[in-house]
Formats: sequence, C-alpha cells, structure tokens
Amino acid sequence: MSIKQIAAFSAKARSDAALAEQLKACERLKELFALAKEHGFEFGEDPLYPPNEPQFTADQLSARLAKALLRA
Repeated sequence: MSIKQIAAFSAKARSDAALAEQLKACERLKELFALAKEHGFEFGEDPLYPPNEPQFTADQLSARLAKALLRA
C-alpha cells in the first residue's frame, strides 16, 4: 500500500508544477512526508529505499534526497 501511495504522490508531482517545485525544495525526508501528507498521501520511510523500485526520478528530488533515495 505504501508503494502505491508513493507512486501516486510522484505522479501527482509530475502533473502539478507547483507541487513539483515544492518537492524539489525538500531537503529532508521529514519535509517530503509533510508535503505528501498536505496533499493527502501518507507513506513510511522504508518503501522509499532500495531494494524497492524507486518511485521518484532524480529530477524530481533535491540532490540530497536523490542521493539518499536513488542509490543503487
């Protein structure tokens, strides 16, 4: 369920320019979770990390979060 929430939040951020900017500005997971919750999505931290499939692309995230969440 959490992965579906993450994927839905990511998709919404791809289609909403304002949300995309806010997501890109998030430097910490706490900020990402708060933003997601603000938009009706709730998910935990574990599904964000490998070996799970990444639900965000590098261009959607700040450099800091991309490095943490998209590492191989």
